[in-house]
Amino acid sequence: MIGQHDLVSGAHFAFTDRWGGVSAAPYDELNLGGAVGDDPGAVRANRELAAKALGLEPAAVVWMNQVHGRDVAVVRGPWEDDGASCVDAIVTDRPGLALAVLTADCVPVLLADPVAGVAGAAHAGRPGLVAGVVPAVVEEMASLGADPTRVVARVGPSVCGGCYEVPERMREEVAAVVPEAYATTRRGTPAVDVAAGVLAQLARLGVPEPPRPTVCTLESDDHYSYRREKITGRLASYVWLDGADGSTNPDERDGSGESGRTEDRTAPVDGAGAADGKSGSD
Repeated sequence: MIGQHDLVSGAHFAFTDRWGGVSAAPYDELNLGGAVGDDPGAVRANRELAAKALGLEPAAVVWMNQVHGRDVAVVRGPWEDDGASCVDAIVTDRPGLALAVLTADCVPVLLADPVAGVAGAAHAGRPGLVAGVVPAVVEEMASLGADPTRVVARVGPSVCGGCYEVPERMREEVAAVVPEAYATTRRGTPAVDVAAGVLAQLARLGVPEPPRPTVCTLESDDHYSYRREKITGRLASYVWLDGADGSTNPDERDGSGESGRTEDRTAPVDGAGAADGKSGSD
């Protein structure tokens, strides 16, 4: 269920695999994506199982409607009732509020500055890499007081450059923006290494180098891959910050019993119908 969970100075970084949930094939088992054709009840149950495995309240996880762009939202509580904003990155300065990214080949990017108490998460596919979603999320974190040189980063499971075959023209277009993403498959055909591009962008922003991802989703039967399966589920990657008392429930710390809200950005936190992108390659 939880393939990796790192804790660094009160910042949590967690990545799921596809096992331990209730979804039936072809979404078996722990599909966390709500817009891929799976039963909404199964998605809600899976999100609850994953959250509880991480010690989180399911209602304290913020999901996105991912669209392969570069827009960023600042969130201070769960979405309200009328639909998640179409963004590919979210940032918070609220302890205990978990930010989630859905992927099935794209690169999940998790960031936290524990000193400033700011966390961020981004969905970086090939289009988002080129559009600049990674610089955008780091810039938004800095606006809340984060220092890029203090940011701890983790990059999750994604398709590797040795497998992500693309037309030559597409490789050239990506490399013109992010040269480090230029790659060649093991068969010698043109490819893009999105993870390498993300790491290069983080380095140029002054973010200390994170560990390079070791899982290729296309090659791993333990992970969902859109390129391998087409109709399939979505993995989730989570980042959140503990409070000063080590607690993870945001409502336990402000004494008000009410979560903060974002500006005009609303949707059910479990939005099983509108919480991940529908554009195809994830």
